Amino acid sequence: MKKFTTVSDVESLQGIIKKALEIKADPLSETEKGKGKTIGLVFLNSSLRTRLSSQIAAQNLGLNVLTLNAAQEAWNLEFADGAVMNGDTVEHIKDAIEVLNQYCDIIAVRCFAGMKSKEDDVNESILSQFEKHAKVPVVSLESATRHPLQSLADCITITENWKKDRKPKVVLTWAPHIKPIAHAVGNSFAEWMQEMDVELVIANPEGYDLDTNFTKDVKVIHDQDEALKDADFIYVKNWSSFDDYAAMPEVKGDWMLTNAKLDNTNQAKVMHCLPVRRNVELSDEVMDGENSIIYQQAKNRIFSAQAVFSEILDELNAG
Repeated sequence: MKKFTTVSDVESLQGIIKKALEIKADPLSETEKGKGKTIGLVFLNSSLRTRLSSQIAAQNLGLNVLTLNAAQEAWNLEFADGAVMNGDTVEHIKDAIEVLNQYCDIIAVRCFAGMKSKEDDVNESILSQFEKHAKVPVVSLESATRHPLQSLADCITITENWKKDRKPKVVLTWAPHIKPIAHAVGNSFAEWMQEMDVELVIANPEGYDLDTNFTKDVKVIHDQDEALKDADFIYVKNWSSFDDYAAMPEVKGDWMLTNAKLDNTNQAKVMHCLPVRRNVELSDEVMDGENSIIYQQAKNRIFSAQAVFSEILDELNAG
């Protein structure tokens, strides 16, 4: 693995899921693999699970870990090519990346969608700079359009919880929120699930369809109850409008997931990437109930990251 920003960077999805589960069984089995190498974790946005799971994963592999909270601790960055830097920005992103090239063997970066320019976000205006200027492998810790380490953890979690012979029905359902939320998790989950042996359905209100570049031919249903019928897994996540970018069209009906809505399912396991707004996106009874596998999902963030870092180290060590 030379980099990790999308599912297409994974040679075998089932292979890396298997590797992650082996790591989970023995997290300290490769403590010498990263010896003498450094990973730079660059955070342009807030983080809890991604930050901690990435640090733990890297340490389990013996990597030296540098963590930079770039939005708070670094110089104000300029991202525009050809910018005349006579304002608030002090350092151009390509200069910062070139310095990281000198210090790090792997660069991992977390950046969110700006939610202002659809073109900038769709074209990954920040992550693309890292891919362009980095001379070492780049790992996405989330970007404007995708969250691949989360999606790999989701695949691991579903694999652990499905032992039947038939395909599970997996429903990605939109949930309410108090503010416009980016599309990265929804896009990414849809993209990765299409590489899994599952029946995927997406449920969202009118006006909230995701980018078809990610959903492709996946069935989209605008009636949540209909979509949830016979579901085996329910992934709860909010996102804003894509067509009317970052808008929040009026929604009729109650889309918050409750235990009553689970009655129509196959005792569906409930997933969420966290953080979650309780009693807005889903109810306390669901979050804390026996159907929830949300904390298991969060723990698996360690092993998704560790599997990816391990694969990249294999490539580096072979070189």
